[in-house]
Amino acid sequence: MNKMLIVASSLALSASLAGCKKEAEAPQAAATPSGADKAMSNMSTGAAVQHGSSTGTITAIDAAKGTVTLNHKEIAALRWPGMTMSFAATAEQLKDLKVGDHVEFELDWDGKSGLITKITKI
Repeated sequence: MNKMLIVASSLALSASLAGCKKEAEAPQAAATPSGADKAMSNMSTGAAVQHGSSTGTITAIDAAKGTVTLNHKEIAALRWPGMTMSFAATAEQLKDLKVGDHVEFELDWDGKSGLITKITKI
């Protein structure tokens, strides 16, 4: 009886450990407004840099990392819907901005990240 219990426990443990070998899932992006996930599939992933512009509201500034997070309206040139995203920006561009400011901006998108090229309060 003890041997059978040990065998059954060993099999159960083996099955449990096998499930632990699951590969880590890729990190998920920050939540976006409803419907934006489908539209994100239209975003360019090529190496060519694209330029776009829009307006939005600053939701976060990280001067140490050199990033600004914008809840922006549609960026037609990139075929993006309105959403919230972080972009790289220089300290000079960020110096007079604060969370809550409404801005118009231009950016370059390389298929992986965005770089603010111009940003001004409106």
